[in-house]
Amino acid sequence: MFFRHKEDVVLQKVGERSAYQVRRQITSFKPRRIAIFRALQLGDLLCTVPALRALRAACPHSEITLIGLPWARGFVERFSFYLDHFIEFPGCPGLPEQAWSPLDLARFINSVRKKKFDVILQMHGSGPIVNRLVNLCGGLIAAGYFLPGHYRPNAEWFMPFPANEPEIRQHLALMDFLGIATHDEELEFPLFDRDREELNELRRSAGLQPGNYICVHPGAQLSSRRWLPQRFATVADALAKRGWQIVLTGTAAEKYLTQEVLHHMQAPAINLAGQTSLGGVAALISQAQLLVANDTGVSHIAAALKVPSVIVACGSDVARWAPLNSDLHRVLWHAVTCRPCSYRRCPIGHPCASGVSAAAVQHASLQITAKNRLSANAAERDLCDV
Repeated sequence: MFFRHKEDVVLQKVGERSAYQVRRQITSFKPRRIAIFRALQLGDLLCTVPALRALRAACPHSEITLIGLPWARGFVERFSFYLDHFIEFPGCPGLPEQAWSPLDLARFINSVRKKKFDVILQMHGSGPIVNRLVNLCGGLIAAGYFLPGHYRPNAEWFMPFPANEPEIRQHLALMDFLGIATHDEELEFPLFDRDREELNELRRSAGLQPGNYICVHPGAQLSSRRWLPQRFATVADALAKRGWQIVLTGTAAEKYLTQEVLHHMQAPAINLAGQTSLGGVAALISQAQLLVANDTGVSHIAAALKVPSVIVACGSDVARWAPLNSDLHRVLWHAVTCRPCSYRRCPIGHPCASGVSAAAVQHASLQITAKNRLSANAAERDLCDV
């Protein structure tokens, strides 16, 4: 749907805004080099996967490059069937994800310009900051989102940011806007052999019981997105009393959180914080009966792997970030006027977290695990009847 000539597009009025109706498919343009700018975290990138799948189907021979944060190099490796290359983004003013320097930013812009991308897709967000940056990167065509009243590099290829849509559908809406056929909303998280080997080693070293454990993940990058460790402990104890093995997960930097949960627990638990790679924790979740977590990256891993979850959403925009399958995933949250939160640390006592009771999370968790056991028992009976 990317064209070199404006006459390839027919302007059509739709409601109160203009859209562009395409006369031919993206395959007729055949862009050789496409860059995607999305310098964000794990969950943010996982939510783009359905759009990446659609883009790759439309452009099977294009070289697609992700411009992202340093950690995302591994994401490109894992999703190598959709993405070919990676460029590390050094940060810029106004984006809080990492520190930046003028020299590094200038070198980055110069490096990207030398790539001579045919298309640069701004999939980072609504665009008030990054649209100017994307324009400086020198692609033949820039496309993406913009906020009405704010800068956009061109009028043809930028659509109003669909803020009221779930994150996955925002990116699918951009594909639709660009004339790229979309087919489904399913997330993915491919597991490598090394991820399964890591899980097998954890089974041996930690005494994991396959099919009989529940993962509890008390961490999140921002403290404003974390539920109380004491309440995670209460829920974990209730699940342990039902015979489930409790496995605490997190990064090395989150080990103090899992230690706090463990301190408040009465039942024993296996603390694997800091002992797993990203692929390892995904393999671990893939064999869990349930994930209990904050609204963070592992929530989207569970959604991708179709593992049931109970998610406590503190501070986040629930409509935007909740898993789309509400039967498999339960999201609990407390309404506050300051949601969605823009603070790293809550300045008013964290009412969105304290408003979600341990009893509510415990009830949702026990409901799901009871349903799982009924399904497993029914499947076992069916096998016996064969």
